[in-house]
Amino acid sequence: MSRVEPLVLRAGDEKILRGWLRSSTVAAGLAQRARILVLAAEGHSNSEISRRVGVSLPTVRSWRNRYVSGGLAALDDLPRSGRPSVHDEQTIIAATLDPPPERLGVTHWSSRLLGDHLGMSFATVARIWRRWGLKPWKAETFKFSTDPELEAKIRDVVGLYLAPPANAVVVCIDEKTQIQALDRTAPILPLRPGIPEKQTHDYKRNGTTTLFAALEIATGLVTDRCFQQHTNKEFLAFLKQVARAYPRVELHVVCDNYATHKHPNIQAWLAKHPRVHMHFTPTSGSWLNMVEIFFGIITRQAIRRGTFHSVADLEAAIGAYIEGWNDRAHPFTWTKSADEIITHAKPSPHQKKTYSTRH
Repeated sequence: MSRVEPLVLRAGDEKILRGWLRSSTVAAGLAQRARILVLAAEGHSNSEISRRVGVSLPTVRSWRNRYVSGGLAALDDLPRSGRPSVHDEQTIIAATLDPPPERLGVTHWSSRLLGDHLGMSFATVARIWRRWGLKPWKAETFKFSTDPELEAKIRDVVGLYLAPPANAVVVCIDEKTQIQALDRTAPILPLRPGIPEKQTHDYKRNGTTTLFAALEIATGLVTDRCFQQHTNKEFLAFLKQVARAYPRVELHVVCDNYATHKHPNIQAWLAKHPRVHMHFTPTSGSWLNMVEIFFGIITRQAIRRGTFHSVADLEAAIGAYIEGWNDRAHPFTWTKSADEIITHAKPSPHQKKTYSTRH
């Protein structure tokens, strides 16, 4: 029997191939091809590889040859021959845009379900969906504000962003409530080439905290404080802290319509400090508050993947992140005009009719 020389892998490819073998997210077909090549590089015969991997001898030879000619890129699936007719494509699109029949008992189509329904390959359906950007499995939410002062509040807040008053400071304030101090039940497995960081699915809750933050729109600097509660007392204490951080200037504060922000205690303090002006976002319009952008960033970069043995650990991590943030702070630039926002914030007559019918 003729002897096959060990496969010579390109520089760096062995590490990538072995990473694929360890990964739980790599496609099964790609992992199988990686195993064929690794065994071939170790000097095993094609017959031995065929037996170990459970594929035919021609399959082993084919993947060896494809790697030799094209490297790792050649391990991808080749485009399949054939193309659905224009009629088939129109049929798939039309069927996708209609809800599935009630007899199927499902809320939306899958490629396999629609393929069976139309008597076509699910792969054909999936290709058409990709081509036309159709994603039946995906849904987004929306909500129209019912605030009677919607337009006035939008113009007020957006006006502060686009043309802030001279010799004044504009800050956006909000609370990020119920931030959990989560401790994983096992150590985190660190990032490796070809393998993402891994955490245990289960965790231990060690309490919660509430982050109050004030984002200065001109600089991006953040003033912060953590509390165990978020009543009007905590909000007033934080409002005083922000006022001390910006002394002797007109201070314009953007916040949402949360009742705590309009409590009589807050109104009484504002009456004694006329340099502080409150501006409220519309009902269901807290996305107009730019500090929400910062909350999204700190969640992704410091909280969601963190491990905290106590609330104190969590609050220390939040403080350390914000300290680093302020060292590299930059302003967020608001680009949409009030007119553009109002156009999209108000439902069209058709949408109003649909809304009233459903509710």
